[in-house]
Amino acid sequence: MQKQYGRNQRVADLIQHELAPLLQRDLRDPKMGLVTISRVDLSPDLGNARIFITSIGGQPDQEKLVTSLNHSAGHFRRELAKILRLRSVPRLHFAYDTSIEKGNRLYALIDSLKTDKHNEEAS
Repeated sequence: MQKQYGRNQRVADLIQHELAPLLQRDLRDPKMGLVTISRVDLSPDLGNARIFITSIGGQPDQEKLVTSLNHSAGHFRRELAKILRLRSVPRLHFAYDTSIEKGNRLYALIDSLKTDKHNEEAS
């Protein structure tokens, strides 16, 4: 069965597309690095949006970054309301996406297993 690409996913993609430049414009702390949106999950009623973010280039305190963004969520929601043509803009909740770090860690583990196996064969 083919998965439907419904309104929920279209709105999530639209929020991600429009929110990304707002984050770049309004977050100017060089310690934060380049903050990017990895995905947006919307509740079925489109009332709440969970925005998963990552930071590239800097080593920010993840909790501080998420707290700062959640504190500014109202500002970002107002800015989105000016841009989007929706009846109501969902409440924004930011969360740090650790999937990239987990993937890098798994890749390093697999790579170390390959090197260990190669060293054993050479002996």
